[in-house]
Amino acid sequence: MTQALPGGKHIDVVLFDFGGVLAEEGWKQGFRVIAEANGLDGDELIQAATDTVYATGYILGTGSEGSFWNALREKTGIRGEDACLMQEIVSRFLPRAWMFELVKRLRKEGLTVGILSDQTDILDKLNERFDFFPLFDHVFNSYHVGKGKRDISLFDDIALVLRTKPDRILFIDDDSGHVERARRKGWKAVQYVDRETFLADMERVLPVRDLTGNVRNRAT
Repeated sequence: MTQALPGGKHIDVVLFDFGGVLAEEGWKQGFRVIAEANGLDGDELIQAATDTVYATGYILGTGSEGSFWNALREKTGIRGEDACLMQEIVSRFLPRAWMFELVKRLRKEGLTVGILSDQTDILDKLNERFDFFPLFDHVFNSYHVGKGKRDISLFDDIALVLRTKPDRILFIDDDSGHVERARRKGWKAVQYVDRETFLADMERVLPVRDLTGNVRNRAT
């Protein structure tokens, strides 16, 4: 089933980012804790970690977790064993129950739903714990796809895999750059800022009857 949008347009597929949308943003939260423990600026460490996870190829599945942590230690001077540092990150990716209720509702309405995330094998580890992959028709993770959302051609690739016209795909992400690149490729896109704004945006762009009413008041 497609869902009508204002102006006679339709949506067939809804894709969600993981960290910062479907779950709390464990990457940033975890690195702020690591920064504090090492006497570093949180924003600067987050940026260094994000640059390093790309530079080492870890986020694209071409580099290892160990190479990432070693490179980040050399770059920033952080201390700690790999497993302890990673636990600070993974433990903070807490799924938002109300978001998964929304995913279930969309799928029940007949839309195709998926994850489109720039993640390492962290996403696989989280699925082993929370078992959320079965809720989705597709899981596109940069670690397995070999391409991230910084590369605008990814959005063409995903549309081809989905066999869906770009303007029939709705994408939700908390990163403004990812949202902008999706829009440049013809996708519909919503930037997640906070819960209430997001639910209002969803009511506007995907007017399914009572789509958000059953999740608006649920506990996070």
